[in-house]
Amino acid sequence: MEIVASVTAGLLVAIGIWMLLDRSLLRVVLGVVVLGNGVNLAVVLGGRLGGSVAAFVDGGFSAGIGGVMVNPLPQALVLTAIVIGFALFVFALAVLKRTWELHGNIETDRITAVAEEPAPDLPDEPLPATESHEARR
Repeated sequence: MEIVASVTAGLLVAIGIWMLLDRSLLRVVLGVVVLGNGVNLAVVLGGRLGGSVAAFVDGGFSAGIGGVMVNPLPQALVLTAIVIGFALFVFALAVLKRTWELHGNIETDRITAVAEEPAPDLPDEPLPATESHEARR
């Protein structure tokens, strides 16, 4: 079971990275989500899926409840990461929607070109370096 989960985590990470390299911002956002899910699965695997022995106990200890426990720390970390990942996903979708409203496009190259244009309220010529702060007012 752990081998299948490990291969699944690796595939999710690979697919997430592949999606991050796309030009569409929607695929980039979805790539972040898929990558996060792959990493979360990998962290859970670090705490073991099977309940035979806890991850922080050596193999000789099997008496009592210690023999059926799994490590709770990775589970708590992944639960926190899921909540933060969902909030990041919703925020990224809101930014994506606003980008679509402002520019009518969600391709990374066009958004970068718009972002690198100078601001419309800046003067065309730079101010001379010898001018004092009071003279600019």
